[in-house]
Amino acid sequence: MSDHVVLELIKQADKAITNEDFEALMAFYADDAVLVVQPGQIARGKTQIRQAFEAIAKHFKNALTVTQGEAHAIEGAGTVLVVMETLVFVRGAQSPIKRRATYVFKGDCDNGWLCSVDNSYGTELLDAT
Repeated sequence: MSDHVVLELIKQADKAITNEDFEALMAFYADDAVLVVQPGQIARGKTQIRQAFEAIAKHFKNALTVTQGEAHAIEGAGTVLVVMETLVFVRGAQSPIKRRATYVFKGDCDNGWLCSVDNSYGTELLDAT
């Protein structure tokens, strides 16, 4: 795993998802961020992103635990691209849902690094077209 501050931010965001602390979760996102909810469905802006996470929690009966596996962070031109294995554990399931996620963070003078693109599906989006 590469050593970049955004990887710690992602761990904190995952903890907020697991704890369903959606108010704290929104602090990790830029105001104009996008979230790939599922292939073909995008949430835009913090209001829609929060609504999406609330719906996801409800869909999984409030039983999600999100963690990360191997990760690489690549920084350049005021942005960081993160390629990461995301593991989603659902209470009662035999094994986690494994994804190869991609995230884009941008540097903000006032707020540090903020997520501008959250795509837990990674390149799986190519299979959906």
